[in-house]
Amino acid sequence: MWVITLYTMETIKMFEFEKQEEAIEAFESIQGTKILSEIVYFNDPCFLN
Repeated sequence: MWVITLYTMETIKMFEFEKQEEAIEAFESIQGTKILSEIVYFNDPCFLN
């Protein structure tokens, strides 16, 4: 999961995306102070085995 956190003077907003491509596209179009983060859960399939 990918999350964009947008900081404005009054609020903090968060937007969630399943695909990296979607998140990057939105990140580039959003104006303001923003952070793009990848959320990785310890039980994701890539960590099993």
